[in-house]
Amino acid sequence: MTQGTSGRITHKHLAEPQDHLIGILQWRAIHQPQQLAYRFLDTAGEGVELGQGKAWNYAELSRRVEAIARQLSSFAGRPVMLAYPAGLDFVAAFFGCLQAGAIAVPVPVPGRHQGLERWWHIFMDVQPHAVLTTQQHGQIQADSADIARAIPHRVTWIVADDPENAPNPVGDRPSFKNLDLDSPALLQYTSGSTRQPRGVIISHRNLMHNLGVIHQRFGHSPDSQGVIWLPPHHDMGLIGGILAPLYGGFPVTLMSPTAFLRQPLRWLQAISAFGGSGGVTSGGPNFAYERCLEKVTAEQRRSLDLSHWDLAFTGAEPVQAKTLIRFADAFADCGFRTSAFHPCYGLAEATLFVSGGAKQEAPAVAKLDRRAIARNRAVESAAPDALPVVSCGQPAADGELLIVDPEMRQPCNSEQIGEIWLTGPSVAQGYWQQPEMTQETFKGYLADGSGPFLRTGDLGFLQQGQLFVTGRLKDLIIIRGQNHYPQDIEQTVAQSHDAVRSQPGATFGLAVDGEERLVVVQEVQRTALRSLETAKVVEAIRAAVS
Repeated sequence: MTQGTSGRITHKHLAEPQDHLIGILQWRAIHQPQQLAYRFLDTAGEGVELGQGKAWNYAELSRRVEAIARQLSSFAGRPVMLAYPAGLDFVAAFFGCLQAGAIAVPVPVPGRHQGLERWWHIFMDVQPHAVLTTQQHGQIQADSADIARAIPHRVTWIVADDPENAPNPVGDRPSFKNLDLDSPALLQYTSGSTRQPRGVIISHRNLMHNLGVIHQRFGHSPDSQGVIWLPPHHDMGLIGGILAPLYGGFPVTLMSPTAFLRQPLRWLQAISAFGGSGGVTSGGPNFAYERCLEKVTAEQRRSLDLSHWDLAFTGAEPVQAKTLIRFADAFADCGFRTSAFHPCYGLAEATLFVSGGAKQEAPAVAKLDRRAIARNRAVESAAPDALPVVSCGQPAADGELLIVDPEMRQPCNSEQIGEIWLTGPSVAQGYWQQPEMTQETFKGYLADGSGPFLRTGDLGFLQQGQLFVTGRLKDLIIIRGQNHYPQDIEQTVAQSHDAVRSQPGATFGLAVDGEERLVVVQEVQRTALRSLETAKVVEAIRAAVS
């Protein structure tokens, strides 16, 4: 792949129908035109019913994608931001970018008072040539007028949620056959939780390879069903929730993250309503299962049938063994099985999926000696205070995953905890406009010169071929030479007193006079404040952590 001075991508390795998502879409539109592709649930109703929301078959999806691709025919090889809320319009816009050869940049829609800083950072980092949005969110253009003036080229704003009235420029119909499979398909921006968001460059080849791995490891078939509430600008929501169903030829029911957060029952109702013979694939981060435990009542559970939920993936944040146990126990009478849980590990820099468990097998859990963990050792323990760590399954077969001592740059043995390093066809191309960060993250070499590897920044160990993730390298808190994981301390705090249960909190290290100190920030229930019990709560937290 080469990039000219105009910013356009020159094409070398052209696509065949089976090599590209647009080729798959066009095949399905011809051979399976009436088959349901995507359904989006309307959040106005109280429950989930088949009559709510709207749905597109492959023929309708292809028609809408074609209309948007024609509008983007002059933006091949250039970044186009997609400013859409969750919904079918986003789906059409994303595939429209792929068909036109533009680089899709999914971003969350900023509110008047939330998300503006992230939006502005991404806008200036990408410097898009066009922004696609909806009539409802057309005010984004006015809000971004000032920063748009700082970009050297003109930014075209396109409202693309009404294909009936869309302009139809004269020119050749955009075709996937003109696409270089090694050219960028999208920029997947990282969460920005610890630093400014970075745009991960994911090629068409990266996408297709990772989708193939997901299809095989999740055991998908045309009889499968998907139910997804995850944000479409998030890699798990986009690749796992929107693209994987098209790749596998099965329908998916989408709903907004807001609908889930406000009423988690709706997620479970959708799984119950749309289960089929091929089983349902659905999931989310650990907190999603905790939210269901907190908000779904025993009476509401009696109306659910989760027997068709055969793959409940969980990832994107540490997977807690106690959450899996509590959820399986609470929803057992609904037909949910522990073997449905599918803990997995992935990151945007590897497109998405890196490792996952075997389908229909209960997740493995290693119980580790906490004192050994502080010395970067993974030692099994039967002690009551042993730390349970959930396996994220086996890595994909056609890459290499190593556990590496990040200082010595040498592979670790099976009892050592080290940084996770990767190679393989799913590893992305680097960070957009950040050569130094790309070099640091994507060009890791062992002491013997082997490489390059993707340095994930995550810590873990391998045991009997399975990957166990223990934390983040940059999140480690080192107190008097001992390593501590913030999530471990946060769990300890959450169990220290009734006033902090189910309340948000965070822990981090802070340098004071050259020595790292532990800081705990924790919300407490209002009743504790009213009864002036905060001193007792603080004392309980200190005792538990010590």
